[in-house]
Amino acid sequence: MVIGKGEDLTREESRVEIRRLRATEGRLRTILDAVDTAFAIVEVKFDANDTPVDYRFLEANPAFERQSGADLVGKWVTEYAPDLERFWFETYGHVAKTGEPANFENYANTFERWFDVRAIRIGDPRERRIAIFFNDVTERKRAEAQLVGLNDTLEQQVQDRTTELDRLWDTSPDLLLVIDFDGVFRRVNPAWVTTLGYDPDELVGHHVNEFVVAEDHADTIAAYQLAAMGGSPRMVNRYVHKDGTLCWISWVAARAGQVIYAFGRNVTAERTQAEALAQAEEALRHAQKMEAIGQLTGGVAHDFNNLLTVIRGSVDLLRRPGLTQEKRDRYVEAIASTAERATKLTNQLLAFARRQTLKPQVCDVGARLRGVADMLDTVTGGRIGVVTDLPPDPCYVLVDLNQFETALVNLAVNARDAMAGEGTLSLSVRCDSVMPPIRGHSGSHAAFAAISVADTGTGIEAEQVERIFEPFFTTKEVGKGTGLGLSQVLGFVKQSGGDVEVSSVPGRGTTFTLYLPQVDADRETAAADTGTALATHADGQRVLVVEDNLGVGRFCTDVLADLGYQTVWAHNAEEALKELDRAQQAFSVVFSDVVMPGMGGIELATVLRDRFPDLPVLLTSGYSDILAQEGGHGFDLLHKPYSAQQLATALRRVTGEAAVLATPPTD
Repeated sequence: MVIGKGEDLTREESRVEIRRLRATEGRLRTILDAVDTAFAIVEVKFDANDTPVDYRFLEANPAFERQSGADLVGKWVTEYAPDLERFWFETYGHVAKTGEPANFENYANTFERWFDVRAIRIGDPRERRIAIFFNDVTERKRAEAQLVGLNDTLEQQVQDRTTELDRLWDTSPDLLLVIDFDGVFRRVNPAWVTTLGYDPDELVGHHVNEFVVAEDHADTIAAYQLAAMGGSPRMVNRYVHKDGTLCWISWVAARAGQVIYAFGRNVTAERTQAEALAQAEEALRHAQKMEAIGQLTGGVAHDFNNLLTVIRGSVDLLRRPGLTQEKRDRYVEAIASTAERATKLTNQLLAFARRQTLKPQVCDVGARLRGVADMLDTVTGGRIGVVTDLPPDPCYVLVDLNQFETALVNLAVNARDAMAGEGTLSLSVRCDSVMPPIRGHSGSHAAFAAISVADTGTGIEAEQVERIFEPFFTTKEVGKGTGLGLSQVLGFVKQSGGDVEVSSVPGRGTTFTLYLPQVDADRETAAADTGTALATHADGQRVLVVEDNLGVGRFCTDVLADLGYQTVWAHNAEEALKELDRAQQAFSVVFSDVVMPGMGGIELATVLRDRFPDLPVLLTSGYSDILAQEGGHGFDLLHKPYSAQQLATALRRVTGEAAVLATPPTD
């Protein structure tokens, strides 16, 4: 009876051991099916001369079929690839006979792929069996360590497969680990030494976050908690190498029983390449920006040099003695007209840069378009028909009227040239339109007025459509255009809160659609009519001129003196305030530049409005960020360059309006 009980106990222990081994086999097979590294066990066949002639795939994991593109389990390789290179037979045969492992990269013509292969002999040497694992390095797919498959048919095979798994664990180039549900290392493979410099005894028993950078702790904890709940997390975190450097590791993990198996690949090189690519892209964007600035600078220099040539030549000719009055008048007119063209050029540049000072007014865009259409015959010529399609009800927008009409004329001129002087120009307005996404910018569901200008001309090639708004880009012949017309259109519309859409079919025509935000009708404004006739001569009125530029200040005071004004010239705002405080005779108006060192013109005008509310202020500027972004703050503005007549008109306007406002009402 004692012996019988002993035999029963031995059988029970064997059954327990079998169940333990089978459970281990199940866990390992789960892992094996999850990894991306291809694995197979093959039996090598030798001929009578002990030369390897074939090999058969006894088993393989799913990654084998994914990477090789074929299901070869149970097949001899010559059945699938009769022309397979001898290299494969000789290499696998050598491993099977000698037991020497092989690690190599080779190209397989049959599969048309490169493989990174490691082969080792397994089991009884007489069985001539080897285990191979490989990665398809043609596309540099990530590969994870491979665990040898287990066979559940025989008890001894279970133990053999466990030994084979340990061998693969030890030889895997990727990081393998086992952690518990608290994130503590339970086992690591030797790859940790080569990848991160840590021996296994430096890791086992420690929490993973002791080796992970602090910023990645939360993601690491979330990943192993997800795996503990049965998920299959994939994540990338940064480990600190033993030498202090950082390594990016890409992980995939899976739960097996009460622990988590994870496979990590060092992707630091890929990350470094991605960062280098991002830096290269930024350098390219900078180079493109500098190229655009160079193109803009070159265009401005070219056009202004042309204008200065006319001005300088005319001045030289005016200095010649004995000129007739007719020639003198002609040269003076050349200087004046060239200055006007220079003014127009700078205004177009400011419009393109969206830095012009706009004077927006609420207007019915249909009525304005009708007025522009009535005068386009003089621009387009008699052989181009102008057709309008306007809504029956008013459609209000808030725009600078001069810039709006200039934009329409620029589009009409381009259409005329595209139609070679003959065709149809269509102008239309659609109210309550939705602005679509344009050139990568998001659209808007607010109400927009869509103003379309369509021609029946030659159209624009697709590769040129993206460039037509660039400054100085033109498809016209040399001398036929500056390349700034469409830049003005886009800059004005953008600064007004809208955008410009272009559609073109080569050979059929082009349509430009201006989207401008609609506003309520009750915002419509009109210029106030003072009903007072302004004086035509200054009659000794005193003007305080505030100008830091010596040339402009001297010109301004000379012009004002010729117009009959008495002038006092302050070179900056601080000096102007002192002059006002000590002046024994009141000034009629202050005429100040906007951009000056120290206190600017707008700040000066604001101070004057508080201290001298009845003193008119007229500002002047060629360009100002504040004016472009915030407007004139309620002050009158005279744009540089200005003529003597424009200066006189502006001064009469502000002094006359001040006089009207200061006159008490009569009974």
